[in-house]
Amino acid sequence: MLLRMAKRILLETDKRLLWKLAWNMGLKGFLSVQRHKSRLKRGEYFPPFLYVSIINSCNLRCQGCWVDVASKQEIIQPEAFHKMVHESKQMGNVFFGIVGGEPFMHPKLFELLEPHPDCYFQIFTNGHFITDEKAKKLRQLGNVTPLISVEGSEIISDVRRGKTDVLSKTMQGLQNCLNNKVMTGVCTSLCKSNIDDLLTEKWVDRLIDMGVLYTWFHVYRPMGPKANPDLCLTAEQSQRARQFVVEMRAKKPIVIIDAYFDGEGKALCPAATGISHHINPWGDIEPCPIVQFSKESIHSKGGDTRGLRQKFRQSAFLREFRELSQETTRGCIVLERPDLLKALVEKHAAPDSTARGTALQELSAMETRTSQYSPGNEIPEKNLLYRIAKRFLFNDFGVYEGHDHSKTAAPGVLAAKRETKATA
Repeated sequence: MLLRMAKRILLETDKRLLWKLAWNMGLKGFLSVQRHKSRLKRGEYFPPFLYVSIINSCNLRCQGCWVDVASKQEIIQPEAFHKMVHESKQMGNVFFGIVGGEPFMHPKLFELLEPHPDCYFQIFTNGHFITDEKAKKLRQLGNVTPLISVEGSEIISDVRRGKTDVLSKTMQGLQNCLNNKVMTGVCTSLCKSNIDDLLTEKWVDRLIDMGVLYTWFHVYRPMGPKANPDLCLTAEQSQRARQFVVEMRAKKPIVIIDAYFDGEGKALCPAATGISHHINPWGDIEPCPIVQFSKESIHSKGGDTRGLRQKFRQSAFLREFRELSQETTRGCIVLERPDLLKALVEKHAAPDSTARGTALQELSAMETRTSQYSPGNEIPEKNLLYRIAKRFLFNDFGVYEGHDHSKTAAPGVLAAKRETKATA
């Protein structure tokens, strides 16, 4: 498998783009994580990776979307974006996940990216706006990788994403990237309607044949005003997804990303470990994209002229979110204990950072659900390279040590985990 992967990387990629990936994301990303570890030891904090929603608008209306896609368009302006990137680079950070809405609807997208050749950007997109011309531009930049979402078959995609002819437009955007040898990935939000179609070896083989270099199977989360909880995976299906990813990593020449497990198969939450936080289109700094409450902004508001470093270091709301998450579960506190999260928001009087203004009511209405945390059912990595990479670059950084999560996990969650173990 390793030889086949090496062959694909060498023969199917633009060598300049490969160098950008190795230097900006590889070496610099490694150093950024090391700085993060050192800061944690000193009791300081600044996330080594930032996810930035640069626009709220989108051409689709996906089930379970928490973004205010139908509200008045809001974008992060280039000046604010450049200031944020500059301040992050001062802390050693060079990776930014660009999300939305649909990022390619931002009228100044390339103005955001072009001034930062020393960074690496991953754009989460439905692919509909990636023309051949834009794909050429991505290749010219060299430090941008589109991660294109595919949510099922033609019929499932239309239902899942609220429009017609969704899949064909997505695949055209994907093909435009591949035709121009852009470093391209495909992601899927696994839910009950698409797990049987896309969590398959046949689909992974198709991606490899097309020339896709990496893929990401993440789990559907029931958020937003129309959460559609019926699409949520069962505990058994979540375990099945983890097993599939581990198996495919050991046998297929394609990189498979995940953000919720360490090399030993122990669950973790990127926001709880502090490896990432989120900035929304209004500039509000949030714990993660689905926790839409904020006490700080990248902008100077209400006389707050502190820099980004000070805002992250001094934010009591973000710090206590991480601490509460670490103490409560190794999984997702939003899914497992929305009641505790609601209490934290109320304690800090953290404003709703959505345009619709109903995030607290939505949080109050949430039912307890299982997440990636399933104690006793851990599935360690089989691929040695993934185990090594996660040991040094992506783990819990010791933040869960000393916590007994059985005392804080919701009863329904623990029951579901026992059921999963019994049926495994």
